[in-house]
Amino acid sequence: MQPYRETLWPALWVVIALALVVPATLLVLAPVSLAAGIIGAVVLYGGCLALAFGGAPRIEVAQGRLSAGKASIPLELIGEVTVFEADEATAQLRTKLDARAWLLIRGWVHTLVKVEIVDPADPTPYWLLSSRRPHALADAIAAARATA
Repeated sequence: MQPYRETLWPALWVVIALALVVPATLLVLAPVSLAAGIIGAVVLYGGCLALAFGGAPRIEVAQGRLSAGKASIPLELIGEVTVFEADEATAQLRTKLDARAWLLIRGWVHTLVKVEIVDPADPTPYWLLSSRRPHALADAIAAARATA
C-alpha cells in the first residue's frame, strides 16, 4: 500500500493577503529611510511566507499510523471515518462540534474528515481534519486498516 501524504499549504489568497505587510512596513519605515522601508518590507514579507509555508501541517497515513500535524495515533485505535463537505462541514465546526475533539483545521480548506477515536483511555472522541482530498484520506485509512 502506498502511504498517503497531504500538506495543507496556504491558499493563494493567503499569500496575497500577507502581501499587505509590504505597504504597512513602507508606511512605517519610509519616513525614516526609503531603503530601510524596502528592506524591511522584503524581510517581513519573506518571514511571513516562511511562517505560513513552514508551519503548514502534514497529514499522513503510513506504517500503521495516522499522523496529523504533531499528533499521531495507531490505526487500530481509529473507528469510523466520515467525510464532510459544504454546509455539513460548516455544521461540524459550529453546532455539532464536541469541545473535547482534536482539531487540525485550516480556514482555506473547506472539506473535513472526522476520525472517530475508539481508545477507551483517550478522552478525545474524534479528530476533525481539514483535507483537500478528503475521500482519498478516508480511503487510505480504510486500506491501511484492512492490510494491518
